Amino acid sequence: MAPVPLSTVAREWGRIGALGFGGPPAHVALLRALTVDRRAWIDAREFEDAFAACNLLPGPASTQMSIYCAQRVAGRWGAIVGGLAFILPGLIVCLVIAAVALAEQPPEAVDAFGMGAAAAVVAVVAQAGLKLIDPRRGLVYVIAGALGAALTGPYVVVILLAAGLAELGRHKLMSFAWPALIWLSVKVGALSYGGGYVIIPLMYGDAVEAHGWLSEQAFANAVAYGQITPGPVTHTVALVGYGAGGLVPALVATAIAFAPSFAFILLGARHFDRLRTSPNARAFLDGAGPAAAGAILGAAVPLLTAIDTTWQWVVLAAAAVALLARVPPLAVLVAGALAGVATTLF
Repeated sequence: MAPVPLSTVAREWGRIGALGFGGPPAHVALLRALTVDRRAWIDAREFEDAFAACNLLPGPASTQMSIYCAQRVAGRWGAIVGGLAFILPGLIVCLVIAAVALAEQPPEAVDAFGMGAAAAVVAVVAQAGLKLIDPRRGLVYVIAGALGAALTGPYVVVILLAAGLAELGRHKLMSFAWPALIWLSVKVGALSYGGGYVIIPLMYGDAVEAHGWLSEQAFANAVAYGQITPGPVTHTVALVGYGAGGLVPALVATAIAFAPSFAFILLGARHFDRLRTSPNARAFLDGAGPAAAGAILGAAVPLLTAIDTTWQWVVLAAAAVALLARVPPLAVLVAGALAGVATTLF
């Protein structure tokens, strides 16, 4: 197949980045529809194998898939152009939101919008964690991850690594501080096994407790904005960076958080088959994966502490009921946000 023009990659991947509401499942579905179903650029089996390999890597799997697919159809420059086209639309929206919502005196309706979405996002995060938990596999790691996310803040990353290393060992035997923001961004981009929601406990301890870059409510709002906007959930790190020091820290934090995904694909895509079949890689993820699922579930606890008004509890209860009724999480978040805006009208 002749390489796809970079202009085409920029247009198509940019469209996915701008319309990809709904998190990783929506992103992967759009990528598959484009590259496999409509254009036949990639074989269906190859697409599935690549996605399986991306799920073995730390960091945002849907971002890595967008980079992989772009590299597959247009080479290394395609990977860079496609990856950036996928990331930038949602990033721009998040930065605009940050400039308004994190101002010293944000408009009342904007503040209420975030509070409503933040109340609903507790139920969405809890649901995401529960869906990933498999009681037949690594239950002790699930519990460790949940307790770590709820109680240890930024040190949950130690638990995730320890769980992975423990399982690998078992298998073998049978002020605003740049360093702090950089370390947070590295954790988000290179150590977040288990998908986008794992970044919540990774960021909470640093952003809220250790450094006070955001209040509990502002952090919960940031998580909700990361869900509502298109593109990867990892964009939440931009709002944290903005709260830490403005536009430049937001851009630096975003660049650091997404850089590992580009590196993993550009340097390691040719090794995907070996990674998927590696007993050591599989063993490590058998520990780190369940711990990450537990961490996602535990991440609902600090988000819950940000709820301090009666109407937010009502929104949370309604969100839980809606999710049990299989209403899409994005619709639940938007409804919660609109309910928050409605409270300002009375």
